[in-house]
Amino acid sequence: MAASMEPVIRILVVIGLVAIVASLGSALFHLSRPGGDSRKLARALTIRVALSVALFILLMIAWHFGLIAPHGLGQGMPGHP
Repeated sequence: MAASMEPVIRILVVIGLVAIVASLGSALFHLSRPGGDSRKLARALTIRVALSVALFILLMIAWHFGLIAPHGLGQGMPGHP
């Protein structure tokens, strides 16, 4: 089951990252406009933080249930057990 869920988790992570960058871009747009609406800026940044926390929680839940696993980056390098 874990192998069948990995592509779904990967797609959710990519969608989450794209949404985070889009929200950050929206905040930058509202920040750079002369006379921009500070409420829209604050809302965009709040959404970005909420999406980041949700993505972190998704990754922790997926790791806990074995849907994703560390890939071992750095294993076999000198000085690494």
